[in-house]
Amino acid sequence: MANYIELKGSTIQYLDSDPANPIAGQVWYNSTTQILKGTIAGTAAGGSWSAGGNLNTTRYPGAGNGIQTAALAISGGGPNTGNVENYNGSSWTEIANVTTTRNNAAASGTTTAGLFYGGGSPGATAVTETWDGSSWTEVADLNTARRYLGGDGTATAALAVSGSSGDEVESWNGSSWSEITEVNTTRTTLASVGTSTAQLAFGGRLPTMTGITELWNGSTWTEVNDMNNARGELGGAGIVTSALAFGGSTQPTASAFNHTESWNGTSWTEVSNLATARALGGASGASSSSALYAGGTTDGGSTQVNATEEWLAPDFVTKTFDVS
Repeated sequence: MANYIELKGSTIQYLDSDPANPIAGQVWYNSTTQILKGTIAGTAAGGSWSAGGNLNTTRYPGAGNGIQTAALAISGGGPNTGNVENYNGSSWTEIANVTTTRNNAAASGTTTAGLFYGGGSPGATAVTETWDGSSWTEVADLNTARRYLGGDGTATAALAVSGSSGDEVESWNGSSWSEITEVNTTRTTLASVGTSTAQLAFGGRLPTMTGITELWNGSTWTEVNDMNNARGELGGAGIVTSALAFGGSTQPTASAFNHTESWNGTSWTEVSNLATARALGGASGASSSSALYAGGTTDGGSTQVNATEEWLAPDFVTKTFDVS
């Protein structure tokens, strides 16, 4: 059997106090406390929300793409705006507007290569636009116009999931949309994260709010464990094995919600709440360890906010090993 030094390339350190800045995988013996310790991968359960820079233009329901340190807030309503802003990890800067102003749309990709599709104002639209880091270009429309849809992926490979059109799902290949297998449960105002071949769709309105979660494996949708809190108009971030669901609206009053849940590939667990309960904000994030939620409404539209919150979870945590 291999020993620690063969596996890690270093010895177990003998220290009189815990190191100030341990690295992932480091193991040491604290001679003062006489305890063996080490670092293991962090979890979303250890994460929390903190305030980020405010949007320049208040909006709901807006769309977002990118990651916590490099994100876009795209178009939206309240009142309708085609404005787009770029987040650098601390502040927002206005950049080129979308070609067609709309709300309740979906977005995917990054701050330099993005996709913005569906939505509407006032009716549903099939318009699709690509972002190249400096300008928006209208490209091939969705086959079915829809608002309140889910979707995620990249600028060249994305999904448009359910929404006001029904249970239809479409796949984007970089030049056109193709209809693929429908979701099991039609719903609007859902969240959907992941890639065009591995996506998680969760929450939404039936018309009652739901916690239904479905997993896409590239060919079929499978219903898996529901969220603990039924909700629609929520934000989502991550991938199919590690995701976050945050904010949204609940039944029966459709009041804004501050709960956050973490998905581990099998089930949902409640973690730290948002500081401000809200729905219909723009969500960004490619993992459950870092995410962004910008704008939204606290009461169904009468009160809109420009607040941004950042979710961060530790890369690793210190673990005490039982050597008894």
